[in-house]
Amino acid sequence: MSAFERFDHNGKAATPREISQRWRTFHRDVRQVSSTPFARVIGPLLGDDTLRRRLVERVRPPTPDVVPTPTVDVDIFPFNYVVSSPTSTVAHSEVTDHVEFVLLNSSDPAEFFEKCGVALTSTKEWLLVIQDNGDEYARLATAATLLTQRGGADVIYGDEVGDVATIPVLKSREVGPHTLLSYNVIGRPALLRREAVVREGGLRNEAGRAAEHDLYLRLFDAHARFRHVSVVLRGRSFEERHHADLAEDTRRVVAEALLRRGIRGHVAVTSRPSVVTWSPIPDSWPSIDIIIPTRDRVELLRQCIQSVEASSYPNYAITILNNGSVESETLQYFAQTTYRVIDCPGPFNYAAIINRGVAQCSADYVLTLNNDTIVRTVDWLEQMVGVASLDDVSVVGVTLLDQRGVHEHDGIVIAPYPQHLRRGVNYLVEDDYVLARRDVSAVTGAVQLISRALYAELAGMDERLAVVMNDVDLCLRSQASGRQVVFLPDVVVTHFAGSTRGRLDPIADRNFFVRRWDVFGELVDPYFPETLRLLGTTMKYHPVVPD
Repeated sequence: MSAFERFDHNGKAATPREISQRWRTFHRDVRQVSSTPFARVIGPLLGDDTLRRRLVERVRPPTPDVVPTPTVDVDIFPFNYVVSSPTSTVAHSEVTDHVEFVLLNSSDPAEFFEKCGVALTSTKEWLLVIQDNGDEYARLATAATLLTQRGGADVIYGDEVGDVATIPVLKSREVGPHTLLSYNVIGRPALLRREAVVREGGLRNEAGRAAEHDLYLRLFDAHARFRHVSVVLRGRSFEERHHADLAEDTRRVVAEALLRRGIRGHVAVTSRPSVVTWSPIPDSWPSIDIIIPTRDRVELLRQCIQSVEASSYPNYAITILNNGSVESETLQYFAQTTYRVIDCPGPFNYAAIINRGVAQCSADYVLTLNNDTIVRTVDWLEQMVGVASLDDVSVVGVTLLDQRGVHEHDGIVIAPYPQHLRRGVNYLVEDDYVLARRDVSAVTGAVQLISRALYAELAGMDERLAVVMNDVDLCLRSQASGRQVVFLPDVVVTHFAGSTRGRLDPIADRNFFVRRWDVFGELVDPYFPETLRLLGTTMKYHPVVPD
């Protein structure tokens, strides 16, 4: 079942007045954490979508060509985060009756396997692996906090903080199947239903330091039920999460997981021991139509196409979608190019232009590519189509850097409005999450790969979203049948954002999108920590009370 529900079909859509109020609240929150004191005063006076505001934006001095300075220090990321004590309505006597503790005194895998083996012979319903720090009350409180949320779950896991690190490991509501291939997204603390662990054969010694990751992969493949609790609890030590031996062990268990899923692929270690990169290898390389919308600025188009021509992929074609170019140099280029040019006249409507291009394509896959991009990864198409060829994947996206090398797009997160995650700009830690191939809610249409059959099944982009949010809307709709959108951090494209069309951002498009998906209401990103709110360039911690 999809995590995304359309509210324009269920009769529960917000009214225009409600949508306006949601925007005011969101902009107020952004100003409180990301604006200067002056902006906090003048912002409400100007309004957030008014002619006055647009005039001020137009005459504002241009941004200096320097890398932006983060608004918070890394050691307090995310902003406003504090460690809270676990709380629960479950009595400690109930914990003692139902939970078998696996108390570890070191990070030695031998101790871990030995004590887990003993625990599996218990008659208690649950297992909890936890570091023995001598604090029995804290241990019972941690178990009680997780046990409260047990419901019908087989694995209940919380956010975690180690014994050294001050930055918490915050986790998403859902376990993304492709994220789980990249790293151990469950971690600790995790309450495990003993019967489920026994049914899957328990821990495998040959998995080494990746034994828990291996177990979670096997449980996931067996359709075990996972539940996340948004409470930060004591988890793995820094040494356990980053041990050098973890790299090869993780590579091996992920390669075995791919084989179990019937996927032929390659798994490689990365510079971070806890994260691997995996690449499915199709039996043959399917055809790809690369469609590039453009209007004049032929120098951008030319460098974009030249970068595509340097690709190593053997089976692609390029189609140029001309939306009203008038400059003689551009028209001359169109007359001389060997690539197909399709005229898409009329006012700028990105969705309509892309739909027109796709309608005239015949390849297995369609890749939308902005004309102001330069491909930096030679085998980008192999990497993208390999992942897109998986039965449970709908759309694939990649990393976008601006012309200064600053991250512009590392996937789109809904926190609470869909925005680009930007490594080093609004996401300040180099953690497992940001470095991993992972499931995301959406990726930008600037570089977006989807099968032509699925695009047709979805009736393409919604042309009522003429300028913005059409790409995000397509991603959300593509997940209705249980597929996922996957982001590849190791495939890189440079993007000269706004070079052709400027920074068009019509509020009508945004309001249509807000109404359809109940943004600022019930819409929650299943693959991004629900305790994080992205307000301007500031990531703020927002505690969530468990249900």
